[in-house]
Amino acid sequence: MRIEMDDGVSLAVEVCGDGAPLLLVHGFGGAKEDFADHVARLAEHATVVVFDHRGHGASDHPDGEAAYSLERLTADTLGVADHLGFARFRLLGHSMGGMVARRLVLARPNRVDAVVLMDTGAGPPPSVDPKSVALGVDIARTDGMDVLRAVQDELDPLGTPAHQRLIATRPGYREFEARKWAALSPDMWTALAPALVLQPDQLEALGAVRCPTLVIVGEQDEVFLDASRVMAATIPGAALVIVPDAGHSPQFENPEAWFAAVDGFLTAHAAAA
Repeated sequence: MRIEMDDGVSLAVEVCGDGAPLLLVHGFGGAKEDFADHVARLAEHATVVVFDHRGHGASDHPDGEAAYSLERLTADTLGVADHLGFARFRLLGHSMGGMVARRLVLARPNRVDAVVLMDTGAGPPPSVDPKSVALGVDIARTDGMDVLRAVQDELDPLGTPAHQRLIATRPGYREFEARKWAALSPDMWTALAPALVLQPDQLEALGAVRCPTLVIVGEQDEVFLDASRVMAATIPGAALVIVPDAGHSPQFENPEAWFAAVDGFLTAHAAAA
């Protein structure tokens, strides 16, 4: 289905299953298909919702950088839940999606029954240089997204042995990544990439989170591993799972370990909407 936001932007949304609502929120440059391997199993006891952020995948790509911000993505996530009639829901956010989930649970704690923060942090991604991001923005604006992709592939900031193994052993995965990149809005990239590295740190605020929380991260995800440990130590009662043999996308790189941790947590916190 498609759901229109309050500014007229339409998002591509898929809903599967029946039960306590669960929203899965993908990361920067990702797509709703980032969770496709697991939706059917999660939907055995949940109403699972996946959607493409604006500027990603099959959702609208509004013109102009002003159409994109972390605040706007947070409002979009709430907009999807509101349209589907979810007074309360469980929420999983991956990477940038985790930053959206973090903002949402802090701003609207009355809406979230449980949250999974996956390969993400409480603020700007540690070790990501804002000057490098600014250079990427300049490349995107002057040379285009194809040139930027080549630079990104060379630097491979989130590359890990687990990711390289996935590309080598899963037929079609490299092409899947290429399709996701081809579906990105340049305006989205040039607006959100700086927003990610310049956002305020909300670690102290996370001490006020009271809903059940799982922090999960791949053991090879050096950008977010320590940040995940610190978040889990700050959020009262939070559980921490470090997925072995996995990097930034453990749902692909070690799917059974990821699913066992996430499904176990969600099943334990399946309050009705």
